[in-house]
Amino acid sequence: MARNLARSGQLEGVWNRTATKAAALAAELGCVHAASPADLAARCEALVINVSADADVLEVIDALLPGIRHGTLVLDCSTVSADTARTAAARLATRGAEFLDCPVSGGVEGARDGKLAIMCGGHPLAFERAQSVLGVLGRTVAWFGESGAGQAAKATNQIMCAGIIRAVGEAMAFAQAQGLPLQKVVDTLGQGAGSSWYFVHRAPNMIQGSYPPGFRVRLHEKDLRICRDMAAALGVSLPVVDEMLEEYAELIRRGHGDEDISAVYRLKHELFTQRRGG
Repeated sequence: MARNLARSGQLEGVWNRTATKAAALAAELGCVHAASPADLAARCEALVINVSADADVLEVIDALLPGIRHGTLVLDCSTVSADTARTAAARLATRGAEFLDCPVSGGVEGARDGKLAIMCGGHPLAFERAQSVLGVLGRTVAWFGESGAGQAAKATNQIMCAGIIRAVGEAMAFAQAQGLPLQKVVDTLGQGAGSSWYFVHRAPNMIQGSYPPGFRVRLHEKDLRICRDMAAALGVSLPVVDEMLEEYAELIRRGHGDEDISAVYRLKHELFTQRRGG
């Protein structure tokens, strides 16, 4: 995402909690390696955040505040709870800054190619101001409502992802047990009604038995816990979410938490091998 902003001529500088990462990227892109979030904030009219969890977002927001100027636009592309988005917006408002929760979907491929789907919440005028930045990062950029609405839309996406990757894992394990040529399954069914982005892009991981992290198990597990809590606040439990959380817990227990979520195939394949073994 930073590389795409650099190519568009909009990247002033970068900061990362791992300083060596920021230093290497700054050297590659010819931009400033900011000494701190506040230093970066003092240099920029717009800031893009992308971190792992709710506490991380609020920690970065607090670190930005000393350098934030009136009118600064802060775009958070992390996946966190709607409540955290609203808290971040309130803290920035004390300095006259605007906040948009802008979680993204599209995997490492979408980030690399500037083709992410971006779901936004916040003031509509802030959304309009952000178009020159968000349009570089994503192909589909949509406003869903006030602060927190973008995160609610992303939670919806994460529930869908849970069901899809689980179904893909079961389908591929079934195809393998039936003795089908798996690459031909992907090539053919990838053009059919049951296809999805995850099937086309992640079923090959299952064929190869290798799960490089496009989207890590432990991060999706974190997102689904957010979905579960949001549903629970409405007095509802979601079976897809609850069952996927159980499977992710098992993968994490076995040491697969940093693999791509397509690693759920490990458990689905075992359904058939255990049956034959019995």
